Amino acid sequence: MISCHALKARRDAREILHGLDVTFQAGTLTAVVGPNGAGKSTLLRALSGIASDISGEINISGTPIGNIGANRLVRTVAYLPQDHHVSWPVAVRNVVALGRMPYVSSLSTLRAKDADRVDDAMQAMAVGHLGERPVTSLSGGELARVLVARLLAQDTEILLADEPAAGLDPAHGLALFEHFKRLSGRGRLVVVAMHDLSFAYRFCDQVLLLKEGRVVAFGATRDVLTRAQVAAAYGVDAAIGEVEGVAAVVPIKALTS
Repeated sequence: MISCHALKARRDAREILHGLDVTFQAGTLTAVVGPNGAGKSTLLRALSGIASDISGEINISGTPIGNIGANRLVRTVAYLPQDHHVSWPVAVRNVVALGRMPYVSSLSTLRAKDADRVDDAMQAMAVGHLGERPVTSLSGGELARVLVARLLAQDTEILLADEPAAGLDPAHGLALFEHFKRLSGRGRLVVVAMHDLSFAYRFCDQVLLLKEGRVVAFGATRDVLTRAQVAAAYGVDAAIGEVEGVAAVVPIKALTS
């Protein structure tokens, strides 16, 4: 569980988050949604412990995040940033294996257990066949899957992912969220910042809807992603329901004041 109280964050002297009070429970898949500039990425960075210039409280299972040592923190929380750029031509398998660094002193000291975690993560993201390829030779979608595999290899109780499906084709996007759903069903906490409201509506247990660094609504997905609240946050009229039995949110038109 992660909770925050009166959480504020600043960047370049501008306040990005304005006193958030939210709690993310274990065993849930939660979407953080909102228009551009809503503070989604800033929130995930704060929850991961890497954001600077923040105030308020962040607790992980009741312990203030500042009281959790760095090694324990990275064994508890895995974070995937929005930036998917990799500059060095490292083999794909070694990039995924970086997820095991909180548990080993170097990649040369991977144990059988660590290798199994790497294999499982690569299989989950369908990148096993890319293992020896330089990561710089991959397409954008392939790279995105490799970096999600690194997140999974870290094998933490809490996963924070910022736009993990960006660049993925529909089949791999579906596979990713199906895997996140399985992880949350096993008791993990998975928090995903995203723009795809249909995926949020279909897969997520809860939704945190932000606008301009403030909470518009937070709770069960179907209570948050309503026509009125989507209009309030995004300024669009949206049809919300099912298409051939599958939950969907479809923007219809932009609203003008």
